[in-house]
Formats: sequence, structure tokens, C-alpha cells
Amino acid sequence: MNSEKTSISYRDAGVDIEAGDALVERIKPFAKRTMRPEVLGGIGGFGSLFEVPKKFKNPVLVSGTDGVGTKLKLAFQLDKHDTVGIDLVAMSVNDILVQGAEPLFFLDYFACGKLEVGVAAQVIQGIAAGCELSGCALVGGETAEMPGMYPAGEYDLAGFVVGAADKEALIDGSTIAEGDVVLGLASSGAHSNGYSLIRKLIDLSGIDLDSDFYGKPFRDVIMAPTRIYVKPLLKLLQRVKVKGMAHITGGGITENVPRVLPEGLTAEVRQGSWQMPPLFSWLQEQGNITDQEMYKTFNCGIGMVVIVAAADAAAALALLEAEGEQVWQIGSIRRQAAGEAPTIVA
Repeated sequence: MNSEKTSISYRDAGVDIEAGDALVERIKPFAKRTMRPEVLGGIGGFGSLFEVPKKFKNPVLVSGTDGVGTKLKLAFQLDKHDTVGIDLVAMSVNDILVQGAEPLFFLDYFACGKLEVGVAAQVIQGIAAGCELSGCALVGGETAEMPGMYPAGEYDLAGFVVGAADKEALIDGSTIAEGDVVLGLASSGAHSNGYSLIRKLIDLSGIDLDSDFYGKPFRDVIMAPTRIYVKPLLKLLQRVKVKGMAHITGGGITENVPRVLPEGLTAEVRQGSWQMPPLFSWLQEQGNITDQEMYKTFNCGIGMVVIVAAADAAAALALLEAEGEQVWQIGSIRRQAAGEAPTIVA
């Protein structure tokens, strides 16, 4: 008895091959704008080739990976996909920046149940914009269409960055000492952290996402992309001796600054020494959240912390302001008292 086998194709399984090809063609011009001279080849190969820049005498490669988290849920709800790509790049490049690394190239992973070319193109155009802002090349990525894995209209994102620094110029916080100054660079909003709580507070408040919020639609405030600090801080590193930096992400100020402090030291941050955006006051009020809980959940208006010697503080602040950053001297480093936390806001 002969048995017959049915041939099953990707298309039968719900995978749209033409959509993938169309997406590649739409994003090529945006990726091209991010190219650096060290990129060998272009988008579309099995692997991406990148030559380590010759300006590094003793290069150390620094890598990072991250996602956007549940901020994506708001992107789906609002049908707003043009900024989460910037978030994706920012979360990774800001992380490696704090070790003194210049971001060199970036790859993305976009996964969905069914590929919607228009939505995916908006996301990847945002990724390309983030790469332009940080000076790194978008050299490739993966678009995975996996029927049955994701609800209709939803997707997930991951990003991967590789940077480089001269070994002698790596920043690890080991030279931070008592009397050093803590500078805070303004955030652009909630960045990409705390959005599980933010979404809950939005639901509890019943706020109209299209309503005016201090001169802007609330939806734009809540979806403002993460600020990318790469270019101003790389210029700072050329002019001023930076002892430590902390990217203020999940864990807020009180849990991220300690990651760069030597044992036995505390960063004392002065409450009220910077301008906290109205968004955080609104979140605190809606959730009846204590000050200390705010400082370990959200960035509260400080997206990056830079630690320098007191003698260098004025020069660092002036340079960063000249580069368009809003900066405050928010605290100082002192000896840690017995049983005291390594970072306090008081």
C-alpha cells in the first residue's frame, strides 16, 4: 500500500516570505545612514564584519544587550512604534558607555507572530535613528516570524551592541574617592524602566492618554524615547578625568550608583537638587509612592550619573551643558557610616 506525503511550505504555516523581503528593502536606506568606515560588507550576509578602529592602541571590546520591557505594551495599545527602536539602542549603548566604551556596531532581534511590514519598518527606522544618535553602525539583525508564538499585533525586541575602549582608559569606579562630586544628567522621561507599574497606574487613574499633560499629549510624554548620552559623554572623556558613571535604569538612583562605588564609600545625593519632571510627581501621587521607593524604581529625572573630582566638576558641567545636556551637581562622595546604604537620597 502506497502512502502519500503532503508537502508543507512556510507559507502554509503562515509565514509571509514576501513581507520579509519587502521589510529588508525598506530598512536598507536607514541602515546605510548609520554606516561607519570600519564596516566591511553590508546588510544581508550571514554574519556582519567590522574592523576594530585603528585609533584604539590597546582595544578592549565591551558588549551589552537589553530590551524595551513592558513599555512595548503601551506601544501596542497606542499603535505607536516609532520610538521604541530608539529605546532599544539607548538601553544598550548607555550601558557600555559607562565603562568608557565607544559603541561601534549594533544588531537587533525583532520577533512576531505575523510580520506587519509597516509596523516593523517603523520600529527598525527607530533603531537606525538610535544608532545615528550614538554613532554606531546598524550592521544587521534578525526578523523572526513565528506563527502562534505572539498575539496578533504584538512583537518583542532585543538589541546587542559592541563597543571598544583603550584598556588604559576603561572606567571601573576604582579611583572614586571621598570628596568627589556627583553630577546628574537629565532624563527624557521614564526611559524604559518601571513600565509594569506605570501601566498599572495609568489604568487605575483612568487618564485619557490623549489629554494635555503640561503642554504635551500624555501619550507622547509616556512614550518619550530614552535619552542617548553617547556623543556628549565621549567628548567629556576626552577633556576631563571621569572616575565613574552609572546609567540609571531598573533600580533607580539608589540601586544603580552603588554599582560603580568602591567599598566603604557612599554617594550622598541631595533631594531637590535637580528638577524632577511632572511625570514622576504624577506617578508618585497616583500610586501614593514614598520618596525612597520612587528613587529605587524610577530615574526621577536623572538618566545618567557622572562622578568626577571636585576640581573638575565645573569644567565637566560646562562642557556637558555646551553639548546640550541639562546637568546638575546633585551630591558628593563620602565615607560610609556603619550599616549605611552605599547611596542615599536625603
